[in-house]
Amino acid sequence: MFGALFPKYAPEWINPKSGVNVSDQSLANPGIRDFRKASFLEKLAKKNDTVLPEFLLLGFSDIKALQGPLFWVVLLVYLVTLLGNSLIIILTQASPILHSPMYFFLRHLSMVEILYTTTIVPRTLADLALPYPRAISFQGCVAQMYVFIVLGISECCLLTAMAYDRYAAICRPLHYSTLMSRQACMAMVATSWLMGIITATTHSSLIFTLPYPNHPIIPHFLCDILPVLRLASAGKHRSEISVMTATVVFIMVPFSLIVISYACILSAILAMASTQSRRKVFSTCSSHLLVVSLFFGTASTTYIQPQAGTSVIRDRILSLFYTVITPMLNPIIYTLRNKEVTGALQHMVRRQVPSF
Repeated sequence: MFGALFPKYAPEWINPKSGVNVSDQSLANPGIRDFRKASFLEKLAKKNDTVLPEFLLLGFSDIKALQGPLFWVVLLVYLVTLLGNSLIIILTQASPILHSPMYFFLRHLSMVEILYTTTIVPRTLADLALPYPRAISFQGCVAQMYVFIVLGISECCLLTAMAYDRYAAICRPLHYSTLMSRQACMAMVATSWLMGIITATTHSSLIFTLPYPNHPIIPHFLCDILPVLRLASAGKHRSEISVMTATVVFIMVPFSLIVISYACILSAILAMASTQSRRKVFSTCSSHLLVVSLFFGTASTTYIQPQAGTSVIRDRILSLFYTVITPMLNPIIYTLRNKEVTGALQHMVRRQVPSF
C-alpha cells in the first residue's frame, strides 16, 4: 500500500534489511517513532503536510523468518477451528441426546469462537503474507477492538454459565429442571452478550477518545486493549483504571464463581460412595475444566500484569495462543473427552453412510 502510493519511500520501508526494527524499549514508549534510519513516517508527513488517520499494525513483520511458516500454521488452525466449531453447532442442534442446557451453552460458545477468530485471523493472514506492516484505519481499529471485547467477555460469561449448569446438575439435581429451564438458559446467554456490549462500549469510548501521536505504531497483530492504550499521548491513567476494573469484574469474578461451583461439585463427588459414580460425574466436568484453564490462564496472564517489564514478543505469542489456538482446541476437547458428543457424531455418520 505505502509502496504504491509513495514509491519514493518504498525501498526504505519494504526492504527486509532495513525494515521495521523497533526495540521492546521503544515500543513501550507512547511516542513511538524511532524506525532505524530515522522515521520514514516523519518524512512522509513533512512531504504531504498531513496527518494520516491510521494505526500501523506491526504484526510479525519484525520477525521475518517466522512469517512464512506462521502463515501456514495460522491458516491450518483457522480452518480446523471453523470445521470443529461448526460440527459442534450442527451436532448439538441435530442430535436429540444433546438437547440439554449444557450443550445449549456449548453451541453458543462455538458460535462465539467462530466469530472471535474470524474477527482476527483473516486480517492476520493478510498481514503475514506481506513483508512489511500494513495500516489499519481508525474506524477499523475501533471496530476490531469492539467486537473482540464483546466476544471475549461473552465467552467468560458463557463459561461461567456452563459451570453453574454442572453445579445445578450434580449438587441440586431435584431442582435442576427449574434452575436450568429454557427461559433461564436464554436469560444467561442474553446476559453474556449484554455484558460484552456494555464493556466494549465503555472501553472503546474511553480508549479512542484519548490523544495519540500522529502515526501510532501498534506492536501487535490486532488492535488489542493494552497495546493501543500504551500509545496514548495523555490521559491514560483513567483508561488503565477502567481496564483493570473490567479485568477484575469480567475475568476474576467469573473465574471465582467457577472455582466456587467446582468446589461444591468436588465436595459432592467426595460424598459419593461408589467409585464408578465419582468417575462418571468427574468425566462430565473434565472437558469444561480444561477449557476454562486454557482460556482464563492465558487471558489473566495477558491482562493482569504490570505494564513495566512486559515483553512485546511475549504478549504477541500469548495473544496468538488465546485468539487462534484456544478456539481450535475447544471443539477437540469436547469431542474427544465427551462420550455423548462422540456418540452423537458416530450416529450422524452412520445415518449419512449406512455401511460405516
